[in-house]
Amino acid sequence: MLRRLTPSVIAEVRCNRPSHCFSSLQTCSHPGFFKRQVFRIFAPIARTFRKMATLETLKFDNLVLRELPIDPCEEKRIRPVTGACFSKVQPTPVTNPEVVVYSKSAMELLDLPESELTRPDTAEYFSGNKLLPGSTTAAHCYCGHQFGVFAGQLGDGAAMYLGEVINKKDERWEIQFKGSGLTPYSRTADGRKVLRSTIREFLCSEAMHHLGVPTTRGGTCVTSDTTVIRDIFYNGNPKEEKCTIVLRIAPTFLRFGSFEIFKPTDPESGRKGPSVGKTELLHQMLEYTIKTFYTEIWEAHNAVKQTMYLEFFKEVVRRTARLVAEWQCVGWCHGVLNTDNMSIVGLTIDYGPYGFMDKFDPNFICNGSDDGGRYTYKNQPEVCKWNCVKLAEAIKDAIPLPVTRPAVDEVFDEVYADHYKMKMRKKLGLMKELPEDGDLVELLMDTMQATSCDFTNSFRCLSRVSLPGGATAEQDLQDVTDYLLTQCTTVEELRKANQTQMDPRQLQMLMMLSQSNPGLLPMLGRGFLSFTKELERMEKQEEMKVSPSSSDVESV
Repeated sequence: MLRRLTPSVIAEVRCNRPSHCFSSLQTCSHPGFFKRQVFRIFAPIARTFRKMATLETLKFDNLVLRELPIDPCEEKRIRPVTGACFSKVQPTPVTNPEVVVYSKSAMELLDLPESELTRPDTAEYFSGNKLLPGSTTAAHCYCGHQFGVFAGQLGDGAAMYLGEVINKKDERWEIQFKGSGLTPYSRTADGRKVLRSTIREFLCSEAMHHLGVPTTRGGTCVTSDTTVIRDIFYNGNPKEEKCTIVLRIAPTFLRFGSFEIFKPTDPESGRKGPSVGKTELLHQMLEYTIKTFYTEIWEAHNAVKQTMYLEFFKEVVRRTARLVAEWQCVGWCHGVLNTDNMSIVGLTIDYGPYGFMDKFDPNFICNGSDDGGRYTYKNQPEVCKWNCVKLAEAIKDAIPLPVTRPAVDEVFDEVYADHYKMKMRKKLGLMKELPEDGDLVELLMDTMQATSCDFTNSFRCLSRVSLPGGATAEQDLQDVTDYLLTQCTTVEELRKANQTQMDPRQLQMLMMLSQSNPGLLPMLGRGFLSFTKELERMEKQEEMKVSPSSSDVESV
């Protein structure tokens, strides 16, 4: 019936006497009204589904594999990959795959309706047991600075490129598996992920998207009966866990580390990128990235390469500064801000030991292996800025470092400060910009730190404050004040949180060293950072010695 509603038929059934048309189809006797209502209700649905895809009809256009070189060797063995950006590799099958969860809105980016996500064979496709028609699977080669030290070649050790889907809006979306098995970059690992870590990535990527933070998307999460051994609590008691695969969606998964494959030998670590000296490939990667993901810069400056590279670099710095400002404003820590985990298009990628702060603490650490506190909440902006410097160093053979390096200082701090203040104004409900806004936010943060107040709840409760002069304004303000006090940490809790964590003998040795030869302490690396944190705890304990106990006051 819907196919017979041609434009000429539509013209015939349009109602010219709307006053005669009532909400009930049965009560309207006007000629053509029934046909008009059928068209109005069902035609948009028909148009929508005609544009929807199936798992077999996704429109793949795997541009990056055409534009950037592929490793000629297709073996999975671990090896350096020279002069190539990708290595072709197949997913390792799993037994009895089962869909745990999917994101309807994320999969709609690929034009896939929900009906395609509930098919009996959906789990086969999104576990890697079956390949989507048009998909070409590959692993990406990249390097990275890990905890500030250049680690050499890293690459997709557990992730796998599936291809790029063009949707009905002509948008390009790269889809990728994480946890699909061995690749040439797996090093000593098995290329697998388990349910607990995979569901965390899926949930947080979707949560961040709906919080308005730029991020990769979580499409599906598929578990299986195939198992791997994991030491969950790192206590020497490993157990079997189910292999689980997450589908990730983003415009691209290129990262800062993608350009570090050209890095010469690092004097500190002694490692180098696998494609050092291949300047032609560096130019090729830059031009592909700019033309595909920074089209305005490409169209405006492609005739003058140095200008184009500089404008591209500045925009990457801007996006990175805005991204970390978004993290700070929702109290979120990435946990592993290595250069290989920094998106070249300014997205949150690679969810590992991330964490949302509960009680506000600038020194909040969400990664148990970050014993030196490199990636604390307060350090995230500076670390991201440092990573931008490393990107500048990585592309120096295409555009000189003296040109790009000053751009980091010129761009990052200003963009970060402006975006942070803008977001904080929104969180506080400030309708217009005033010069003292920054001082207000700083004072609030200082108060939250002093009281260890819950970060999220403190901001959420401000929505309960009424406008001044209202009938309930004074009572609402008192209620909010009372609630805020319940979100503060008691003195006893603060004392417990600041107890000494370092071995007393080690602490005593470092104290003696700090007095006899303080110049040696910074050479201890993470040990020095741990000692510094221990001194901060001791200082806090001294401050609280004069504070009343929790039996005297409810909270700080």
